[in-house]
Amino acid sequence: MATAEALYVIPSAVLRNLSDKLYEKRKNAALELEGIVKQLAVAGDHDKIIAVINLLTQEYTYSPQANNRKGGLIGLAAATVGLTSEAAQHLEQIVPSVLNSFSDQDSRVRYYACEALYNIAKVVRGDFIVFFNQIFDALCKLSADSDANVQSAAHLLDRLVKDIVTYCDQFSIEEFIPLLRERMNVLNPYVRQFLVGWITVLDSVPDIDMLGFLPDFLDGLFNMLSDSSHEIRQQADSALSEFLQEIKNSPSVDYGRMAEILVQRSGSQDEFTRLTAVTWINEFVKLGGDQLVPYYADILGAILPCISDKEEKIRVVARETNEELRGIKADPAEGFDVGAILSIVRRQLSNEREATRIEALHWMSTLLNRHRSEVLVFLNDVLDTLLKALSDPSDEVVLLVLEVHACIAEDPQYFRQLVVFLVHNFQLDYSLLEKRGALIVRRLCVLLDAKRVYLELSTILEGESDLEFASIMVQALNLILLTSSELSHLRNLLKQSLINAAEKDLFLSLYASWCHSPMAIISLCLLVQAYQHASSVIQSLVEEDINVKFLVQLDKLIHLLETPTFAYLRLQPPQVSSPSDEQTLAYCSVRLHRSRIHLKVLLQQVRQVNVQAREDFSGYLQRLISSP
Repeated sequence: MATAEALYVIPSAVLRNLSDKLYEKRKNAALELEGIVKQLAVAGDHDKIIAVINLLTQEYTYSPQANNRKGGLIGLAAATVGLTSEAAQHLEQIVPSVLNSFSDQDSRVRYYACEALYNIAKVVRGDFIVFFNQIFDALCKLSADSDANVQSAAHLLDRLVKDIVTYCDQFSIEEFIPLLRERMNVLNPYVRQFLVGWITVLDSVPDIDMLGFLPDFLDGLFNMLSDSSHEIRQQADSALSEFLQEIKNSPSVDYGRMAEILVQRSGSQDEFTRLTAVTWINEFVKLGGDQLVPYYADILGAILPCISDKEEKIRVVARETNEELRGIKADPAEGFDVGAILSIVRRQLSNEREATRIEALHWMSTLLNRHRSEVLVFLNDVLDTLLKALSDPSDEVVLLVLEVHACIAEDPQYFRQLVVFLVHNFQLDYSLLEKRGALIVRRLCVLLDAKRVYLELSTILEGESDLEFASIMVQALNLILLTSSELSHLRNLLKQSLINAAEKDLFLSLYASWCHSPMAIISLCLLVQAYQHASSVIQSLVEEDINVKFLVQLDKLIHLLETPTFAYLRLQPPQVSSPSDEQTLAYCSVRLHRSRIHLKVLLQQVRQVNVQAREDFSGYLQRLISSP
């Protein structure tokens, strides 16, 4: 009945021309239709107006014939123009069919749909905002249309819609954001340009708080920074720069949600994305302060790798951010998670880049200085990694690791654990002892007191069942003891050990393990000026068969005797042992007798040696210790 009523109102010629294949005829028919609807509106005959609109939608816009659909669209636009101020009450009938035509298979129909909605929007302005999400969705798709004319028409419509939204009070940003967020990860470059355009426009509207919703689409903007199109990268960067400036001037910002996004983006394969993310993190750390305490671990996990980035700009910003982070003294009671920070530090100790490993160790030291008790709670989680780091190829890293160990080893329990593990590592990897042994032992002696370190090492080695390793380890420790400037004080204590009763136990403790090496025990006796006992040791060695290893150690000892360490052997007069000395040396003789089984194991491999060379060396030592 409604259709019949519409047919009665609209002349058949107008309806026929409305679906004509010629654009001019359709345009003229639309003008006549506009006049008819205008008269009905003036007369207040809304039933007939509804009938006309229903006819245009049902019989034309949904028609299988493309020309009919085109006529229906131009007719709906004409009807809206004819309704003028009363058009808003009929939008529920008009707009849906136009939006449906945006997805029409015929590109010309899509084009006319854009044109129709453009004319409708000019009439109703803000009243069509109730359809904004649907319109936005349609425009988003049309921005990537395969037809250039459709794209052009969509752009014109898009500009009009933006203009209307800018001055429209009915626009709801809350309803729009989910739609925007859903499309932010689309890869199509046209869609990306469309989205950035809308973000920029809405952000420019004073009454719309886009900053408050930034976490919802921030990741999408960062994703566009690596787009293959320079224009899109530039637009995204411009939008991000504007938002960062707003953040600096805003008293209230949700740093937390955005920090999670920035952390992820700081690991991007794209250099520009990494730089932008690290720059944002840097500003957040400066601005956010205490608000970022719960995210410190994640932020640190992002910054430490960037300290070693191949791009200098990123390294500079990362280092600055790292110092800013370290400068903030947060408390565990405020949410500062020491365990989480330690987990990050432990992970970065395995980073392939030296600079990152170094900064991770600086953080470990910082945590120990500020939160020692909390760190020790998690010590078992990181100690193994710290100990393994002693094998790091970088000397600077090893020295820092030792400083951390020394700080931990202020507790006697951890000191013993450290030394035991160190000896165990040397036993597993002789090359570590050879390449890094001196560096590690010397540094520990500086950090933890040489006497304490050597007494602990001696105690461990005294009961070592692997005699070959014990001998090698003692030889290494003996060489460090006799040649390192860091151990000069310990050498002086040993020189006084037979005179100063307080230091006698030092000599006895070292003697117990130094027995694993013939040359080490001889040099120790010479160092403490136990010359008679040194003579006894030498005499006992002459009676044994010796091998190549023995001769190598003998050669090293001869060279040592010619160093400044033993200069006093030639300068001082012979000394007579005191009663306490005799007791000490008697104990040493017992130790020597007990250690002879170790010596036999070491000397039994090679039997054929130059006897004359052995006797010459014995005579050399005898003359040395008996000369005034």
